[in-house]
Amino acid sequence: MRQGQSLVMTPQLQQAIKLLQLSNIELAEFVEAEIEKNPLLQHGEAGDGDGAGEASGDAASRDDLRLDDASGLNEAREALDAPSEDVFEAGTGSDVPQPAAASGPSAATDWSKASSGKGGGEDFDFEGSLTSDVSLNQHLHNQLNLSSLTGADRLIAARLIDETDDGGYCRADLEETADTLGAELADVERVLGVCQGFDPTGVMARSIPECLALQLKERNRLDPAMAALVERLDLVAKHDLKQLRDVCGVDQADIMDMLSELRALTPRPGASFASDTTVAVAPDVFVRELPSGMFAVELNNDTLPKVLMDKAYYAEVSALRMRETEKEFITECAANATWLIKSLDQRARTILKVASEIVRQQDAFFAHGVAHLRPLNLKQVADAISMHESTVSRVTSNKYMATPRGLFELKYFFSAAIPSTGGGEAHSAEAVRHRIKALIDQETAADVLSDDQIVEILTEYGIEIARRTVAKYRESLGIPSSVQRRRRMRQSA
Repeated sequence: MRQGQSLVMTPQLQQAIKLLQLSNIELAEFVEAEIEKNPLLQHGEAGDGDGAGEASGDAASRDDLRLDDASGLNEAREALDAPSEDVFEAGTGSDVPQPAAASGPSAATDWSKASSGKGGGEDFDFEGSLTSDVSLNQHLHNQLNLSSLTGADRLIAARLIDETDDGGYCRADLEETADTLGAELADVERVLGVCQGFDPTGVMARSIPECLALQLKERNRLDPAMAALVERLDLVAKHDLKQLRDVCGVDQADIMDMLSELRALTPRPGASFASDTTVAVAPDVFVRELPSGMFAVELNNDTLPKVLMDKAYYAEVSALRMRETEKEFITECAANATWLIKSLDQRARTILKVASEIVRQQDAFFAHGVAHLRPLNLKQVADAISMHESTVSRVTSNKYMATPRGLFELKYFFSAAIPSTGGGEAHSAEAVRHRIKALIDQETAADVLSDDQIVEILTEYGIEIARRTVAKYRESLGIPSSVQRRRRMRQSA
């Protein structure tokens, strides 16, 4: 005989963890499949909240809900037993959430479908994902996740990608985007320049000439003559070779070669990607500004499927004379139904709780724009709401927040931190980038700042940063070294 301990991960606990990371559309599909195979489950309508409450209570006391200290089991416990938090209000600079009068989610809440994206999970088909159709939007977001853009730049890039059509053209009004996000127009243009380097070549251009120019630049063929040709596509359409020769300053043979190169380019770089799989993203939570200047956070009930247990049918069937196997089947269906109802209810509460903490931490962004994005990581949010870090990671994937500044995936609100001198509050890496850019923008030909001098100035502001980090941030902003900047200023003078 030997006594020992082991971790127990029941199918129900695995399901609870899986539900956290599903997008709304995947959740709706999952619930539909459960309703089809469980005769005790049914779609709920307004006012049908009776059956869910009692069913949820029984599921929580089942013997197979043994929760140990392993992270996976803790995640399941958090998913099922997270405290209720309905509407959150975060004031600018305030750290204290205040409950509002709106009612929170319940098992009788109307849950419907929306959103997009594919989550992972134990049954994730990796090989299938390699061969499945991918939309241009997904392709660009995948590249954004792998890019060096962080913090505010990621928020700007996400907005620009979402404004890109199936043909690959960015239809965003850059001035309007900058105004909505509280960003500088120059920063939006810079981020767009980075995104225009994504695959396929020419993507996120704002016009056909710009799209073709990007492709020619990638081939190292954008010389002055070719640039002039691209700018006069109207003459190309008319096949006016004489005027094209005059505009480009080349002879007949050269213009024919240039036209041949032009025909090898694609005016629709996004055409090779699937367009029918693109689904309009619906937010999981709404953030709205109150007259008092506070921010209220609430669930989007239209994206939550409503499921009820048919108690009358369960009572009717249970009263019948049945064989043992039939009794076991009905009992199992009842247990699964109550467990699913409770899991869905607490999934909604968990999403709301995480989103509320993000808004509390990033209230300055909502009030003033991307330059005020604070440093934030998963652990800070997890510690603040007493959840496991990996639970927060699952909740922030494929979940979207509609705000006065636009629609964002929850994970885009996380930014690296730069420590503060004297033990003060840390600074967002993106805020430090903006400060470096502001310092360089104020330079004169007689006073060009070196990276070491920028470090000294930032230290005076209470920002502890290494010279190599300043150099990295400067390069990510597309700003040349002090020697190159001084040379350019002298040449322009």
